[in-house]
Amino acid sequence: MPTYQLQNIAYHEGLPGHHMQISIAQELTGLPKFRTQYGYTAFSEGWGLYSEALPKEMGLYTDPYNDFGRLSGEIWRAIRLVVDTGIHHKGWSEEQAVAYFMTNSAQPEAAIRAEIQRYFLNPGQATCYKIGMLKFQALRDESRRELGAKFDYRKFHDVALAGGSLPLPVLEGNVKRWIARQKVA
Repeated sequence: MPTYQLQNIAYHEGLPGHHMQISIAQELTGLPKFRTQYGYTAFSEGWGLYSEALPKEMGLYTDPYNDFGRLSGEIWRAIRLVVDTGIHHKGWSEEQAVAYFMTNSAQPEAAIRAEIQRYFLNPGQATCYKIGMLKFQALRDESRRELGAKFDYRKFHDVALAGGSLPLPVLEGNVKRWIARQKVA
């Protein structure tokens, strides 16, 4: 893995990413086991991508080299959207998908080929990452807009992760109910 991507990957996989998300889910009580152990890709990987972007908004990417790693991750996810659609809607071959990825990315060819093979085996999985991230960001922005000075990142993150990995419409309902409760509190 290129060193310029390490900070970005640490946020995605560690804190506030999957390590925190999964640890919280596994400690939840009073829920069926599948809610604490099973993952919806759009939720879990959406949280991972949200966790990559959040530190940028908070000013934690101070080194341009590491910020390049974040941007490299962003372009990688954008390429995924094109490649996943190309493979499963337009009928791209593996070589067409690899060529597109290599033309538009700083990723090494071996990593690209491994990714492309995964996309062939799991249609839509690559797209779920970005869909989930956009939902988390939209819900956070809506919460901030609706609550104004009452908005707190920690409380938003608590409510977002409090139910374990959820289908995005269920997550949205939870957040909207939380916003309504906060407004009257």
